[in-house]
Amino acid sequence: MKPFQTRAAHLAFAAQLLCASCAVAEEGARVVPAPATDEPRTQTHGTETAVLAGGCFWGMQGVFEHVKGVSKVVSGYSGGAAGAAQYEEVSTGTTGNAESVQITFDPAVITYGEILRVYFSVAHDPTELDHQGPDSGSQYRSDIFYANGMQEKIARAYLEQLAHAHAFDAPIVTRVDRLAGFVPAEAYHQDYLIHNPDSPYIVVNDLPKIANLKALYSQYYKDTPAKLALGKS
Repeated sequence: MKPFQTRAAHLAFAAQLLCASCAVAEEGARVVPAPATDEPRTQTHGTETAVLAGGCFWGMQGVFEHVKGVSKVVSGYSGGAAGAAQYEEVSTGTTGNAESVQITFDPAVITYGEILRVYFSVAHDPTELDHQGPDSGSQYRSDIFYANGMQEKIARAYLEQLAHAHAFDAPIVTRVDRLAGFVPAEAYHQDYLIHNPDSPYIVVNDLPKIANLKALYSQYYKDTPAKLALGKS
């Protein structure tokens, strides 16, 4: 997940792998059933948060910034000690932390269950254990960090529903853990996809996810991403 050093290297490598990205898109996404257990959409607008881990947070952030009802997505770390929640340490895979995203959404527009539907369908592959695309290690695990009992109930029921429906060709390995804390990642990781759309890593691994969101779930997709009010560092 290391950035290429020059724009020329980005473009040259991206050109070589652009066709491969289409294959990745088709292979990695699928429509899954809507959650049978979910909270109803609220009658008044408000905010709720979801914290999810599913591989590199660049792509997770990029996908959910294009989801209707989402007002903010922050890349960060969850699941381990807050004092070890720094990129270089988390990258060793020894801190217990996972690269995660904190999603702020309006439950009058999209429900927590629908957020999970996008998560399982296009944001990552829930059948890969401690591995996602080109990235390996426990810091890239599939993990739902629930903030309350209702989120836990919805997440566990949905996992059972998807397993019973044989929604995937392999067993789902997604963990469900209590949210103990979320630490935002360094500024240069925020909106990385938006700032670096020609990065070979982004072209091959992450832009196809956004294309899949638009193609498979147009009811959830919005063109303008919920970009953070942060400058590129």
